[in-house]
Amino acid sequence: MAEVTLDSITKRYREETAVEGIDLTVRDGEVLGVIGPSGCGKTTLLRTIAGFETPTEGRVRFDGEDVTHVPPENRNVGLVFQSYSLFDNMSVRRNVAFGLKMQGVGRSKRRARADELLALLGIEDQAEKSPQQLSGGQQQRVGLARALAIEPRILLLDEPMTGLDAKLKRRLETEIGSLLDELGVTGLYVTHDQEEAMVMCDRLAVLDDGQIQQVGTPAEIYERPETGFVADFVGTSNSLSATVRNGEIDLGFTTYDGNGLPETTDGTVIVRPEDVSVGDGDVEAVVRDRFYLGERVRARVELPDGTGLTVDLDPSTDGAAVGDTVQVAFETEGLHVIT
Repeated sequence: MAEVTLDSITKRYREETAVEGIDLTVRDGEVLGVIGPSGCGKTTLLRTIAGFETPTEGRVRFDGEDVTHVPPENRNVGLVFQSYSLFDNMSVRRNVAFGLKMQGVGRSKRRARADELLALLGIEDQAEKSPQQLSGGQQQRVGLARALAIEPRILLLDEPMTGLDAKLKRRLETEIGSLLDELGVTGLYVTHDQEEAMVMCDRLAVLDDGQIQQVGTPAEIYERPETGFVADFVGTSNSLSATVRNGEIDLGFTTYDGNGLPETTDGTVIVRPEDVSVGDGDVEAVVRDRFYLGERVRARVELPDGTGLTVDLDPSTDGAAVGDTVQVAFETEGLHVIT
């Protein structure tokens, strides 16, 4: 495996800039998730690492070696795409072994490696079948096995779970995430599904408009977003205008402990729905809408200053209806100020 470093990567297509000034390191043995909205530059970044795109500016390095102008076939990179791109005229086993055949590996070794990976992924009984006979989840595993067969320096996964049903996707996230961790694969995982990335990746890089907004562990990204965009994109958040004065966060209608923040600063308080307690507290709010989601009821309430707030209600105990007034309180440790 390898450490991958992007040094000031910029990619332009005539007048359009896809990514700009990207500095990013994928550590040896980690899976780094790249998330962001459509068109933010995720796939361009992946294709640049793979060698399918040459950056307009900047350098790509594998373990310190400059590979910016090394062709894709010489980078030893494993690729898994959302389309899987399997060969229908080959058996599952031959699909997995195809890359090894291109490398000149002998037939018996190719077969042994393919069978080893198919067993590891729990689909060894599908070895003689055509990919057309497999389910979407099975095809996804074949694509992953084929990418791993060549023992790549880095594994690149571009929206590999797109098109799978929600239940299968959640199951494969756990299984494949554990497998990648067990194998110690260095991976770059591109997806628009933030939950998928948080389950499968060691760290996340959040992109917007071709630039990195924040890099950190899933917990750091969720609990301590550095920008309003990150807070809004990852999970559900509430943004409240605030001023920190004399160690207190002043929201206008109530105050809270400032948690060691500078004595005076204006900013935005980010609070997640789970950090709002409904049913007690000194702030009155009016329920404007509510949605039943099974394990919880999500509601939209209106604060005294007219600001909307998304909160969670306990469906087994809460009877608050639209139009009712409820008491809310904010969990102090859940308040995060962006200045």
